[in-house]
Amino acid sequence: MLLNPFCPLTTAKVLTLKATVLLLLTLLIKARIQITAFSALGIVLLLLQTLVFLAISGGLVLAAGGAALVARQQRRPQAA
Repeated sequence: MLLNPFCPLTTAKVLTLKATVLLLLTLLIKARIQITAFSALGIVLLLLQTLVFLAISGGLVLAAGGAALVARQQRRPQAA
């Protein structure tokens, strides 16, 4: 069956198909942008989490060192 390009029904079908393809391409591009953006956000949050972990562990090392220093000073006999 040969399609007549001047038939309004065929033209409507082609225009609907073009609109659908354009919509799907737009959604695909939007999804790719969102994946990239959230990937970048995930990397930033991972770096923030790592920095917080390093800061807390450094603080714990300082606290443990201070406690060891205080315990060592208290264990020394007082010279009078």
